[in-house]
Amino acid sequence: MTLLAADPFYVSSDIKSKRHRRTKVEVDGIRRTILEILSADNPQTVRQLFYALTVRGVIAKQEIEYHRTVVRLLVEIREAGQVPFEHIADNTRWMRKPSTFVGLESCLNNTAKFYRRDLWAAMPVYVEVWCEKDALAGVLMEETELYDVPLMVARGYSSLSFLHSAAMVINDKQKPAYIYHFGDLDPSGVDASRDIEAKLRRYAPYSEIHFERPAVTRQQVEEWNLPTRPTKQSDPRAKKFGSNTSVELDAIPARRLRELVRGVIERHVDQQQLALLRTAEQSERELLSRWAATYGGSAQ
Repeated sequence: MTLLAADPFYVSSDIKSKRHRRTKVEVDGIRRTILEILSADNPQTVRQLFYALTVRGVIAKQEIEYHRTVVRLLVEIREAGQVPFEHIADNTRWMRKPSTFVGLESCLNNTAKFYRRDLWAAMPVYVEVWCEKDALAGVLMEETELYDVPLMVARGYSSLSFLHSAAMVINDKQKPAYIYHFGDLDPSGVDASRDIEAKLRRYAPYSEIHFERPAVTRQQVEEWNLPTRPTKQSDPRAKKFGSNTSVELDAIPARRLRELVRGVIERHVDQQQLALLRTAEQSERELLSRWAATYGGSAQ
């Protein structure tokens, strides 16, 4: 039988590029580490899990390990029921469907369940969080949804239509806007951030815009010992980037990334005002539930 180097359980054994097949014990060890990581911190993207495994020295920092080891094992583990599917975030695929209900009572109950007051209507500023990668949206939403903050998925360089629409929202708020962009530390990631800021200012010239890039920074790479990768020299912006190493946003552990997002949002949240709003919100939810119960009883 011919052994293929591209098999998911083949790994480089030494500098001469010899390869060996992982034993069942080694594979089980990777599985256990995956379970430990996801049990301690979820949801995460597959890419974040890949970096977490490389930092622990469980697998090599090679793309073949990402595609043929991490992805494959995650399929097996989730289908075996060892890890809930929702522990892996994937916002790259989605569907559109209008909200529908079996009746008015169902509609009122649903409204009561998801009813939210506009937090930022009571705040003197407006806040948005921008993310370069749609796959990470499921991780960042853990914080942005809690504080009713728009999460803008830029996917690198955003289209003019998307940026113009975002600028019009900022303009309509008629209050200082704080924009926080989270992106890769590589030539295109840094330049995409610059491009977004420039166009938002161009399309909303009379708005007070404060633009900040909380991650990834060189300081974070050094302090947190984040895994790097070679900068793509084929990128036309590589020469001005000034570094031979780049870092993906996914290299930041999920918990730490959520803490960064929470931190920039909470700079602008009046906690006393938030507590009052939550109290009013709960009271109004209960009122909607009573309406639903009243309608349900009268309809019988």
